[in-house]
Amino acid sequence: MQQATPPEQKNTNNAVADSAQTQTRLATLMARSPTATGFTHAGRFTLASDALNHLFGYGDDSDLAGVEIRSVQVSDAAHAGLQERMAAAFAAGRPLDEEIECVRREGSRFWGRLQASPLDWQALDGEVLWIVDDVTAARQARLQPTWTAKHDTLTELANRREFERRLSFHVGSRRSEPVSVLWVDVDKFGEIIRTMGGEVGDHFLYGLGQLLITKVRASDLVARMEDDHFAILLPDCDLHYAEIVADKMRAAVAGYRLRWGLHRTRVKACIGVVQLHETLETVDAVLGAGALACAEAKAAGGDSVRVFVSSGGYEQLVV
Repeated sequence: MQQATPPEQKNTNNAVADSAQTQTRLATLMARSPTATGFTHAGRFTLASDALNHLFGYGDDSDLAGVEIRSVQVSDAAHAGLQERMAAAFAAGRPLDEEIECVRREGSRFWGRLQASPLDWQALDGEVLWIVDDVTAARQARLQPTWTAKHDTLTELANRREFERRLSFHVGSRRSEPVSVLWVDVDKFGEIIRTMGGEVGDHFLYGLGQLLITKVRASDLVARMEDDHFAILLPDCDLHYAEIVADKMRAAVAGYRLRWGLHRTRVKACIGVVQLHETLETVDAVLGAGALACAEAKAAGGDSVRVFVSSGGYEQLVV
């Protein structure tokens, strides 16, 4: 007669099987993920995805695992500075997120955006997760005078000046295609600044801007107008479709969760919708109509969309 396996032995066997499955999943993820991701500990890389290996010039016959972090830094001073800033960020309960100059295995250099955070926030001297993006081209573009004149440096979206310039092409135009504008105002954003600080607020605004881009077409323009106010220009878009886009944006913002170190928060947003009309004769009139509709949404309790009905006055607003 076959002897039954004791419960404690079953638990041990299950734990071993779960651990093996977890290791297999991690190995598959690191091999197939397009994100350049790795882990470091005690001054060395302990695990690297294929994308991270390729980014730093390693490949089939070599691996970053076991390589000193210093080897991908341009100098001893740069390495020491990075370690100091990383330690300070972790001690403050937030990840490190900055652009650093990196060195590939063969000696060439590139600019990488490094996002680093502890694997366990209760053990800051343990392993650290690295996510690296090659931002060399984007950085060079940002350094061009034409780029800085048209973009908001924090969110990398279009700035107010560029938005108004692009909008002015449509105001008063006799072309038949409809054009709409959305005005987005984050609800109670000041509370994030007061309770979590300006750096967390900046990170949130950047993430929110990237989220808004995913909800529009390539032909549309997303801009940060000021503070926590955004605007979206929707060419060849009538009021009905603009309402649909606006509501999708509202829902996306409500579902967006900020994760920044130990900080976790959610916000909601109000959106005003306006379609260009002959009664809106200037750029300021269009933006004013959108902002007024947005203000009506806020007055109604927030997390909502309101539409400006262009009939010669700002007072007519509908849900």
